Formats: sequence, C-alpha cells, structure tokens
Amino acid sequence: MRRILSFSIALIGLLVAAAPGGRAAEGDFPNRRIHIIVPYPAGGIVDAMTRIIADRLSSIWGQPIVVEAKPGANANLGTDQVARAEPDGYTWGFFAPFAMVNPRLYTNLRWSEKSFTGVAVATYAANVLVVPQDMPAATLKEFVALARAKPGVFNYGNPGIGSSNHLNTELFLRDAAIDMKSVPYKGQPAAILDLLAGRIHFKIASIGLVAEQVKAGQLKALAVIGNERSPLLPDVPTVAEAGFPASNLVPWYGFAVPKDTPPAVVERIAAGFAEALADPGVRRLLLTQGLEPAAPMTAAEIAAVIASDTERYARLIADIGLKLSE
Repeated sequence: MRRILSFSIALIGLLVAAAPGGRAAEGDFPNRRIHIIVPYPAGGIVDAMTRIIADRLSSIWGQPIVVEAKPGANANLGTDQVARAEPDGYTWGFFAPFAMVNPRLYTNLRWSEKSFTGVAVATYAANVLVVPQDMPAATLKEFVALARAKPGVFNYGNPGIGSSNHLNTELFLRDAAIDMKSVPYKGQPAAILDLLAGRIHFKIASIGLVAEQVKAGQLKALAVIGNERSPLLPDVPTVAEAGFPASNLVPWYGFAVPKDTPPAVVERIAAGFAEALADPGVRRLLLTQGLEPAAPMTAAEIAAVIASDTERYARLIADIGLKLSE
C-alpha cells in the first residue's frame, strides 16, 4: 500500500510540474509558440513595431511568435480576447493609451487596465500634424487662422475614439481654439489614403506612416508632437516651437499579458523585451518607423508607468469632456 501511495504522490507531482501553470513550465518559459494579438489593422505602425520586436524575440528564445491583427470595436475586440486568455504567458496583447482610456468611455467592457500585467513599455511614438499638399497654409499658425475663419468646415481623420491620435487631436483643437469635425476610421492607413486624396483636411498621424509622403511632396507636415524634432522630418518644428506647447502629448506603445500570469513568467517576458530593444538592428528599424525605443524596465517599473498614466488620461478625459459617440 505504501508503494502504491508513494507512486501516486510522485505521479501527481510530475503532472503538476508538467501542467501549463506548473513550476517546471514557468522555469523553462517559453517552450512553445507565443501569440501576440494586435487590436488594430495589419499594415499600420503598431503592426510593424510588433513584428520587428517579435522577430528578434523569436530568435532570442528559439520559439515561434505569431502576430495576429484583430481590429474592431475601437481596439476592444482584440483586447478582450487577451484579457480572457489563459494566464500562462503565451498570449500577449498590444498595450497603449487606449487600454487606459477605453474603460472610461465604455460601460459594457469586460476588462480594464487592471485586467492585465504590463510586460513592456517598448517605444515612444511621436506624431506629426499633416494636411493635404494643396492646403493654403505653410505653417501651423497659418492653418489655425484658416480653420478659425471657417469653424466646422474642416474635418480630421480619427482612427479610433480614445486612441492617442484622437486624444492628441482633441488637445490640439482645444489649445488652438478651433472647431473641426471628426471623421471615424478603423485605423490610420485608411485615413491617410483619404487625406492624400483630399477627402479629409487634417490628421495627426504616426510619423513613420507619412514621412515618405511628406518628403515626396504629397502631404504637408506642419508640426511634430514630440520633445525633439524627428530625425525622419528634421526640418519640421515641434508643436512647442510652432507655438502650441500644450498640445505636446507623446504616447507610448507596449505589451501586456492577462493579470494572473505568474510573476516569474512576467519577469522573463520583460527581460526578453529589454534584450530585444537593446539590439542595434531592432533600434534602427524602430527609428525608421518614427518610434523611439524605450529604456529597459522591470515589471514593477512598467506597473508604475501604467498606474501613473491611467490617472493622467482619466484627468485628460474629464478636462476635455470626452464622451463616447453612439
């Protein structure tokens, strides 16, 4: 009987250790494919950034990493899938201002920023204020004067309510005291196409998505949202230089896992991101997208950033009276 009992206990121990949440599985993480869900359309700046970092992480760990674009419901669809995923470290989600903003705009979400544990603050994403090439304004102040003279006539491309681009735009409109109509899009690429065609009049866009069109003379860049001028558009002034310092809100892009993911796995993923972002080739590719690689952070430091920015965006939403459009 003792032999049978000892054998049973040993077998149970082996099964627990081999289980997805067991200590052995945590210790040799990762040992299988990782899935990253991006809640925006493929082809955008977020998709490009994710694939650049994922390729390097896959090489570091020797495991495949699959990136899936799952847009819809203002980034809520894909994010909900991450929140309900098994908390074993093998499903990650893109994490950015929308994850701190949307829970304050939607009353029916099954998740909030507290549903996740951050594993990376990967990059800072400077934006640029762009207009069609035939817009009769050469500077940001000239465009503001033009828009003030025609309240409600101009419109702007909005890639998602509560997105960093949207919040940047709302801040700018308030700072500049102008009135423009919002035209909704499912992500930036479609809005940029309409801007190029002259169907919309203004957009705050990720620099990496429009730098080539600006250099080719297809779009006109009026100012950069960032603490410094962008190396991609060195001749374009910052919004502060252009006379609108209150419009300078630089978002960060990162990644998160479901909240109950084991701390050892969270630290392992955070360390992997730190190693990948320190790679010169990765940094070079990110910079070509207009993204500034962030300094390495521990899981605790990432949690502090999320808590601080959640409070910051909550105040911003209240200050500008942002409400969900029905």
